[in-house]
Amino acid sequence: MESRRKKTKTRKRVLKWIAFSVIIISLATFLYILATPLPRAEVPVVTRVLGANGEEIARLFVQNRIEIPGDQIPDSLRAAVVAVEDERFYWHKGIDPVALVRALFVNLRAGRVVEGGSTITQQLAKNLFLWPERTLTRKIHEAFLTIKLELQFSKQEILTMYLNQIYLGHGAYGVEVASRTYFGKPASDLTVSESALIAGVLKSPENYSPYRNMERAIQRRDLVLTKMLNQGKIDQATYDSAREEEVKLAGLPRTLNHAPYFVDFLIRYITAWHKNITEADLIRGGFTIRTTIDLKMQQAAAEALVRGLGEGKKDEKGVEQPQGAIVAIDPTNGHIKAMVGGKDFENTQFNRAVMAKRQPGSAFKPFLYAAVLEAGFTAVSRQKCEPVSFPTGVPGQMYEPKDYGDQDYHFREMTLREAIRISDNVVAVRWANRIKPSKIISVAQRMGIESLLEPNLSLALGSSVVTPLELAVAYAPLANGGLRVEPIFLLSLEDRNGNVLETQKPRLERALDEKVAYLLTDILKEVVRPGGTAGGVQAVVKRPAAGKTGTTDEFRDAWFVGFTPDIVAAVYVGNDDERFPVGRTGGAIASPIWADFVKNALADMPARDFPRPAGIVEINVCSETGLLPNSTCPTVKELFIKGTEPKRVDPTVHVREEQPAPWRIRRPRAELVPGEEEEPLELPEDTEETEPEPQETEPIEPPS
Repeated sequence: MESRRKKTKTRKRVLKWIAFSVIIISLATFLYILATPLPRAEVPVVTRVLGANGEEIARLFVQNRIEIPGDQIPDSLRAAVVAVEDERFYWHKGIDPVALVRALFVNLRAGRVVEGGSTITQQLAKNLFLWPERTLTRKIHEAFLTIKLELQFSKQEILTMYLNQIYLGHGAYGVEVASRTYFGKPASDLTVSESALIAGVLKSPENYSPYRNMERAIQRRDLVLTKMLNQGKIDQATYDSAREEEVKLAGLPRTLNHAPYFVDFLIRYITAWHKNITEADLIRGGFTIRTTIDLKMQQAAAEALVRGLGEGKKDEKGVEQPQGAIVAIDPTNGHIKAMVGGKDFENTQFNRAVMAKRQPGSAFKPFLYAAVLEAGFTAVSRQKCEPVSFPTGVPGQMYEPKDYGDQDYHFREMTLREAIRISDNVVAVRWANRIKPSKIISVAQRMGIESLLEPNLSLALGSSVVTPLELAVAYAPLANGGLRVEPIFLLSLEDRNGNVLETQKPRLERALDEKVAYLLTDILKEVVRPGGTAGGVQAVVKRPAAGKTGTTDEFRDAWFVGFTPDIVAAVYVGNDDERFPVGRTGGAIASPIWADFVKNALADMPARDFPRPAGIVEINVCSETGLLPNSTCPTVKELFIKGTEPKRVDPTVHVREEQPAPWRIRRPRAELVPGEEEEPLELPEDTEETEPEPQETEPIEPPS
């Protein structure tokens, strides 16, 4: 008897010790859970590139996920997911014993695993923090993390994190991307039926995606709706209506990137200037990049380039040639509105808009003539187009400029306005010799050219290399009244928490006197009118525009840089291998691309002209001398900067000729715009007396 009592006491003592140990261990475990912080969750989130109007231009991602706050997730979607995935979610503390026991019996009866007992919180812990292996160690770790999540976050916060985390098929992570993938709209706009379908997909996206099996997807949706009805989350009327609702899919989207050359340029910039951000960070980090790109203009540019270049031939690298580029900026603030660096980014990633340094040809001449006008010359100032030689600084070598086409010289004097309109090379070089290359370089750099410019006379004909973006930026002062703009493309760079890491603001500074800018713009308008080297442009764009063509030696490269008060765009066309010429002039291939782009890009914007500044006067002058007309003079209206207009009356008595005037010439066929008739072009006669050429010249390098 005594022995039995001793055994009973011993048993009680052991049980008490065990109970005490369990309490101590449980308490220690609880305190450990409280004291141990949750590990950092590395959840890849899509980086969104947005255009100027907030539209998506591109998504950069490893996992295509857009996190949204809880108030943007509809109650119907929350209810549907809880109903089908974890109906006791709001009652358990992270681990649901009832669900575990139920799953155990179901799986034993089936002889295989057909139902899991994991709660939403457990699934979240597993997806956020754990490795995929099924081990006892991982399950214990999962339990700790699950309890920690329940202690640290509310049920609504846990559910929001879960709905932003889950995979729902077709590369869609989280309910926001899933909603856009399946229904083409944000999650906040989902109907009850659509919410149930997405919740149904969650169990097995491969089996229940409506894109793969619509019948199975609808059956699964109806099962979710039934659970929602039975659990009191919807009423009978809502249930009936949701089951009758037709499933309207948006269609699987292609990888979103409407501006691949621009996005590549953007990535290179961000990773170069933000040393703590790598390309890997950008495709995982959930950044929001707000840019200046106008999606409509971007699409217009891409389509215009493809149409204008037509079908080419592949080179030895498999790249279709010729290639080209368009870059367009807003002259009022420098915002890049469109950037296309080639016909097809998948075929060639070389971004010619910013990387192709080529000779611009006559597209460089506006910088020469801006310098000429700054020096006090006028639109009726003249130089003679005739054979002329300049020393190069190399013994025995002389530089002898010639015009393009089959007519090397015009053998007459030519006004500045006429020389620009027909793009006369000899006159341009004479003007460069008169004002000196250093002056041209100074003006070009003030206006926006940053590439190295060689101080020789051939500079006037575009012998130094530049990029299309540089030319677009440097033409902006002509469109905006003389202000240089800095190219801006990044409105803001924000991390996933909304912290702004960088913004770019417009920077404008005076580059040209507004009167010089206006006068040169007025002259450049004639380039796009019939008779100019881009004479077909005006009929297409049907709004005030100006610009300049460029064609390099042996027709290697073709350019057109044009502008309106609303947009400046540079178009470049050429073969990547400079040994092979494109074979056409800027007026024949580049200017039609520009016109096509501008017509569509500005279709919704009212046409407006360049505002005339104070200090510009318009008077009649003698069209043959540029002086004030007498009674026998043929007259023409001309613009002058106040103070530079002629003061002397022409003393000459002019007699009208009966025979055709010697200046009735034909444009070289290579310069005709496709579809334009080849007709004689009347050019105005020379004006004021040519000032004598200076005897001293600078040593120059031979033209390339």
